Amino acid sequence: MNLNETFKAVRAASRKLAMMDAQTINTVLCAVADKIEEKTDVLLKANQEDLLRMETSNPKYDRLKLTQERLEGIAADMRQVASLPSPLGIVREAYTVPSGLRLQKVSVPFGVVGVIYEARPNVSFDVFSLCLKSGNASILKGGSDADASNRAIVQLIHEVLEEFGIDSHVVELLPSTREATEALLHAEGWVDLIIPRGSSNLIQYVRHEATVPVIETGAGICHTYFDKAGDLTKGTAIVNNAKTRRVSVCNAMDCLLLHRARLADLPALCAPLAESRVILYADEPAYQALEGNYPAELLQPATLESYGTEFLDYKMAIKTVNDVVEAVTHIYTYGSGHSECIVTEDKEAAAFFTRAVDAACVYVNAPTSFTDGAQFGLGAEIGISTQKLHARGPMGLREMTTYKWIVEGDGQVRKK
Repeated sequence: MNLNETFKAVRAASRKLAMMDAQTINTVLCAVADKIEEKTDVLLKANQEDLLRMETSNPKYDRLKLTQERLEGIAADMRQVASLPSPLGIVREAYTVPSGLRLQKVSVPFGVVGVIYEARPNVSFDVFSLCLKSGNASILKGGSDADASNRAIVQLIHEVLEEFGIDSHVVELLPSTREATEALLHAEGWVDLIIPRGSSNLIQYVRHEATVPVIETGAGICHTYFDKAGDLTKGTAIVNNAKTRRVSVCNAMDCLLLHRARLADLPALCAPLAESRVILYADEPAYQALEGNYPAELLQPATLESYGTEFLDYKMAIKTVNDVVEAVTHIYTYGSGHSECIVTEDKEAAAFFTRAVDAACVYVNAPTSFTDGAQFGLGAEIGISTQKLHARGPMGLREMTTYKWIVEGDGQVRKK
């Protein structure tokens, strides 16, 4: 594959996409959703090819796996995206300046968006739906672990696009090679934006190497602070859900911060985790509270490396703190700016936590597992931005647009 020719073709397709009407785009998305359900067997067969190359014990296995239920969910998400209002042509600001010029700031597509991701074939569908709906062409660069799945997905999408007479270059899949990644990172003039989704190593590599603008997403070192005034019933459910719902995703909890006054409640707070065989790395006070009350083979002393680690596995650190200020300080030191939670019935503590914590999403009495575009009512998401420029948190349709100024005059000329 000549990648420069591919980039050129995608750029040309993006120009055509900008002239498509919203109804056609919605119809195409619904047709792709129908095709997903029609060709579930084909997609699962390709996915099985990928799964056979990966050990089931690998934390990425769950991310890689497609099932009929997950494909039905993907199709439903695509239909939801189709049902959402178009993010294009929205007038963000409008005013008249003293010269009489009428100014409007109007939302428009980026143009061409490249997304680099690992063993997550669902991302191929998410990126396509959000990019098409927001008027962007997309270049997908998946990992080798999911190559068969991604190729089957893009082939399915291309079939639908061709049925509607739409240039199939509006979405392209690059080879799953490092050389293709490097070419994409330096595709200046062809690609407007790159979004990496995956491990912190991948994100750091893209951030340091790219000469195309980048929005960082994905790295999630998430904490839950159980306050002195925390409700034990709520906290137990929140901790268990945040840790075990899906351990391989970026919104999974990595560290429990516990107020020292609640050490006696720690065994009850962690009891459901034992059912999922979660390994706990506890500091000395927490270890003493859990010893004899949690399976010995799942309890280990914490080390410095236990904190600031995105486990992506059935593992969790525990740190005892003296108050909410110490909890926030710990998050400052070890957090990644993704999602943080406080469990408390103290409104002042909650207000301090939400004000002081520097993260894209801050929760009170709800688990970090809710950090998700669909859960936020955005439809699908293209990633969770952990930076502060342009977008922060789940990136839905509106976050996939930029803007331009439209200036209307009546013959005015500038005098100075």
